[in-house]
Amino acid sequence: MADVASLAGVSAVTVSRALRRPDMVSPKLHERIKKAVRELAYVPDIAASRLASSRTHTIGVIVSSLTNGVFADYINALHDTLLPAGFQVLILSTRYSTEEEEKAIATMLGQHPEAIIIVGIDQSAHARRLLQESGVPVVQTFQLTDDPIDINVGLDQRQAAFAATELLINAGHRRVGVIGSRLDARARERVEGYKAAMKSAKLFSEDLIATTPAQTSVKAGSDLLAKMLDDGHKPEAVFCCDDLLALGVLFECQRRGIKVPDQMSIVGFNDLEFAASTAPALASVATPRYEMGRRAAEIVMRIIETGERPAERQVDVGFTLRARGSVRQTHTG
Repeated sequence: MADVASLAGVSAVTVSRALRRPDMVSPKLHERIKKAVRELAYVPDIAASRLASSRTHTIGVIVSSLTNGVFADYINALHDTLLPAGFQVLILSTRYSTEEEEKAIATMLGQHPEAIIIVGIDQSAHARRLLQESGVPVVQTFQLTDDPIDINVGLDQRQAAFAATELLINAGHRRVGVIGSRLDARARERVEGYKAAMKSAKLFSEDLIATTPAQTSVKAGSDLLAKMLDDGHKPEAVFCCDDLLALGVLFECQRRGIKVPDQMSIVGFNDLEFAASTAPALASVATPRYEMGRRAAEIVMRIIETGERPAERQVDVGFTLRARGSVRQTHTG
């Protein structure tokens, strides 16, 4: 650090400040220090920094998957919010496994993060105990719970699925099916939301439910609809627990000459980028994943800075129904 300071013409304290909190120095000075760091190939000694300051400037993030595109906006928001404030983001994946989630939490805590942001609310008793006893701020995301470990930022997955199913019912459909895969906690909540909407409308039928424990994919959506049709349980509309499944359903309809939305309406979930670009455009439930990540990051930074928890321990970011061309228009008059 002394070499970097000498080359940049500043003090070592200024170099340390610029590397930890870039917002505390001018952009021109920060660029000069960055240039010196690159020229000298300087790598900060994190262990020494921790000993000197009792700070790690690391935020641990635990997600369900590193390959599922649904987490891309969420992770981008965490980086966009935390990096400019001088924090590093350390990400681990649980691969939708309770056992791997416990290991990921233990591994993360071994790195002494200043906070942990985690996807989901259904941690095991052991995982909850690890997080509760860690002493660091914990934010559970993507779902809502009345019993958060610490702070909760998410949306009501069940209510979102209820609204999506109700959209199909209000379009005049009576045989509305549901297609789901993997069936993690969030997918299960969506299936329950579908069931509640169908039961409320007195339209519920077990033969309109098609699920698989397999990983979600376009092919899974296609295969599940194909099985439903081949078994003679043809729906008039389908609510899919994610957009990949919805795309597979759309493709299977096209292969079989089923016109969407005239003969089959489709609604997905998450409103991934491709949903608005299919033909017809897929209706979907838009979940504010970027906003969720941003809010979670801002909350932990505020706690780290002030040492105080927010008065409201739960933040509901809501959802938005995108009723596009894959849903039949309601005819009135």
